[in-house]
Amino acid sequence: MNTNKVLLLLALVISASTYGQSEYQFGILPAVNLNKGLNHGYKINFKVESRQGFKEGLFKEDNPFDYQYILTDLTTLVAKKVAYNKTLALGYLFRIRGEQIVHRSIQQYIWTNNLARFRLSQRIAADQTFTANSAPQFRLRYRLASQIPFNGETVDPKEFYLKINHEYLNQFESGEYDLEIRLVPFVGYSMTDTEKLEFGLDYRINSFIDGPASHRFWIALNYYLSL
Repeated sequence: MNTNKVLLLLALVISASTYGQSEYQFGILPAVNLNKGLNHGYKINFKVESRQGFKEGLFKEDNPFDYQYILTDLTTLVAKKVAYNKTLALGYLFRIRGEQIVHRSIQQYIWTNNLARFRLSQRIAADQTFTANSAPQFRLRYRLASQIPFNGETVDPKEFYLKINHEYLNQFESGEYDLEIRLVPFVGYSMTDTEKLEFGLDYRINSFIDGPASHRFWIALNYYLSL
């Protein structure tokens, strides 16, 4: 199935579920990423991400603006290049959600291809989430990402680019299964060789297999700095 068919299928799912008693949530998702190259092909990434909500409820209801702080994630990933275009990564996420603390272990395998006018990256990942008084959650993920420069064949400083992430998350918890689909289009700007800024919409849909879908719309703002 090519990308256009996948996006069309996703649009049909969104359209069909929106007319039911579907839930939605809307907010912002700012993040800061710090990257540092290490010896022997290793690289470490520190990420701080905060989730804050503005509105939520059912699509058919008139829901008022209601700001709420939701959570903060602190993530560390250590990556090792195992071939010229392939990388393995291990990481740990520490989530603060009110008085609840969440621990998540992360494993990733990434491979990238530089094509004529854009870069295509694929990622297979698994993570395991552990929370006090809750059953462990296990997820298997696949993400396809493309980065397309607005000018030329590569992204250079002082230039804009388009980045699109499309991801499927299979979730398993207490013998139950759910599928989450994410579509994340970004417009990015490369400020320097070591800094870039991305702005876009992080759209997520899940719980549509056995009932009305749950939609989440996050205005995402990502800052990247290579040290």
